[in-house]
Amino acid sequence: MTGTSEELFDFIASSLKDFVEREESVSEPSQNERRELGFTFSFPVKQTSSSSGILIKWTKGFVIEDMVGRDVSECLQQAISRKGLDMRVNVLINDTVGTLALGHYHDEDTVVAVIIGTGTNACYLERADAIIKCQGLLTTLGDMVVNMEWGNFWSSHLPRTSYDIDLDADSPNPNDQGFEKMISGMYLGDIVRRVILRMSEELDVFGPVSSKLQVPFILRTPLMAAMHEDDTPDLTEVAKILRDTLEFPDVPLNVRKLIVRVCDVVTRRAARLAAAGIIGILKKIGRDGSGGIARGKNEGASRSKMSRTVVAVEGGLYTNYTLFREYLNEAMSQILGEEIAPSVIIKVMEDGSGIGAALLAASHSTSSVDTIQIP
Repeated sequence: MTGTSEELFDFIASSLKDFVEREESVSEPSQNERRELGFTFSFPVKQTSSSSGILIKWTKGFVIEDMVGRDVSECLQQAISRKGLDMRVNVLINDTVGTLALGHYHDEDTVVAVIIGTGTNACYLERADAIIKCQGLLTTLGDMVVNMEWGNFWSSHLPRTSYDIDLDADSPNPNDQGFEKMISGMYLGDIVRRVILRMSEELDVFGPVSSKLQVPFILRTPLMAAMHEDDTPDLTEVAKILRDTLEFPDVPLNVRKLIVRVCDVVTRRAARLAAAGIIGILKKIGRDGSGGIARGKNEGASRSKMSRTVVAVEGGLYTNYTLFREYLNEAMSQILGEEIAPSVIIKVMEDGSGIGAALLAASHSTSSVDTIQIP
């Protein structure tokens, strides 16, 4: 994460070579057939073709400075050649595009994909003539996938608190990824930690302030979720996490209940913001009901006239955190309304980064691919 670009891509190519050598007996290519690779690279990139793109900046703690401004596919291709692999990078995507490809493979009504995990991002299928960047360019297809990098979205309308401002100021990337810092798994636990820290400083409910509480990110989001979803009568899991992680040995039950409430507020806000983001996409492409149901005297028409729309979602925050998922689904229904909501279906995907990249590599293959089967 902090070395040189050559070290990073040599590591990836070495891992790839080890994998190929292990799997060769299972899927031996025909003689002289070059392997073709789908490359999932989930960082902001200026895409220059379906198989190449320039790194704009690192996120997620990576700081390999000699990489910024370079073609990431070319760097991997050079490393593959150094390792003696006969393989070509023929598709460059990120995890959201892979998830969209996987979702669309299983269900052609899939038009949006969202990652809600450690980080967050979204992409969607858009008419090429509606994309400003494409105006004046020749496009062979009517539709194009737009990678939004929505983690970096910001608006004065977002419900930002002093805790968000402090978290952003203390982060390695201040004034960056503002939306992500309010909704993704990387940050939710630390927002709760900051609230608890202020409570301990201003209220005499914990006793002396624990030094552990001063440590950024010591309260990881899975621990926060475990406290939030503790259904024991005396909140034993909350007491255990406060004792073992934050070194608060004897927290009264009423204070433990207050901490669960803090977890609930932070999680509910995150889930509802994510839901609003998804509906913003649906609104842009006319899938929120505003463009999908006949107007005028037929305004009360049945939802059968609304296009079926599938949103592919991947990421542990949505799949593993039950209350986050319930809050997001609830917000989707509330915003869309009872007529439209049943036409919008959220489907959980698994391994869009892997299977989606493989599907797109196959679809862009120079070899003849008759059928694609997923076991």
